[in-house]
Amino acid sequence: MEDRILNAEEKNGDKFLDSTLRPTNFNDFVGQEQIKKNLNIFISAAKKRKEPIEHVLLYGPPGLGKTTLAHVIGKEMKANIKVTSGLAIERAGDLAAILTNLEPGDILFIDEIHRLNRVIEEVLYPAMEDFALDIVIGKGPGARTLRLDLPKITIIGATTRYNLLSSPLRDRFGATFRLDYYNADDIEKIINRNAKILQVDLAAETGKEIAKRSRLTPRVANRLLKRVRDFAQVKGSGKVESDLVKEALEMLEIDTLGLDSLDRKILEVIIEKFKGGPVGLNSIAAAIGEETGTLEEIYEPYLMRLGVLVRTSRGRVVTEAAFKHLGLEVPAEHQAKLI
Repeated sequence: MEDRILNAEEKNGDKFLDSTLRPTNFNDFVGQEQIKKNLNIFISAAKKRKEPIEHVLLYGPPGLGKTTLAHVIGKEMKANIKVTSGLAIERAGDLAAILTNLEPGDILFIDEIHRLNRVIEEVLYPAMEDFALDIVIGKGPGARTLRLDLPKITIIGATTRYNLLSSPLRDRFGATFRLDYYNADDIEKIINRNAKILQVDLAAETGKEIAKRSRLTPRVANRLLKRVRDFAQVKGSGKVESDLVKEALEMLEIDTLGLDSLDRKILEVIIEKFKGGPVGLNSIAAAIGEETGTLEEIYEPYLMRLGVLVRTSRGRVVTEAAFKHLGLEVPAEHQAKLI
């Protein structure tokens, strides 16, 4: 699953590509128009007051540009941005060291902020509210608290699991934005923009062909663009033609809906072994040899968003669209299973 090209979670190979293609301002950042409008107002107002922007929380599925948007905010505010992650901050002292090294107006970006330890969260609260750091000196009855003043800074948090954030932490963010999946036109614009940066010679309409299979996720679109570029250099003249794109993506077993062999296997197992459902998640996992958590968090959301799979009170059921996509006849009694 880690090597799956359509998995939107960040891989080691994505870091260089993401940093190379990352927009530096709102004009270059394609999509998420409502969020950009709101952020532009917040940033403009903060600049007029000559203050740091409010603390910002960005959440949504992986690969949609939360880290990129945090860097754009930093550029627009002309602020230095320090990047860390919830997993990297293991002790309260780690966070204290980071906070005390920040300058006025700096931004601290905490990726996957939901992974912060609750003890560390307690250190973050006064830093966000009062721009202060409470340090406990000593132990037992003789322990005392020392409060250090911090410069006025901005905390930007990003998470794929908004529900795992504690309520006190969520309440301390002045602005919260949910990044949603992009539309096909925006993904095509992103592909065409990034093709120019990577010096990929894209023929007309090829960006649209890649966009259709990218799951409406920029990170996946960038990976597909990179794979198609490699295919064109080895199998073609270097120019990415429409037929070559189709051939490359067929070799990767990615169909026109953005489903790969694993996605189709899930649908096929439900249809062939369980007569289209309803069937429990554990039964599907056992049939395909995958963990239930992986199925529920990685595979199912996109299949449900496409409308080829639904959850009912009795279990998972494939829809008529799944039968048609796989070229299978829909049983006459199948519609009743969806109720």
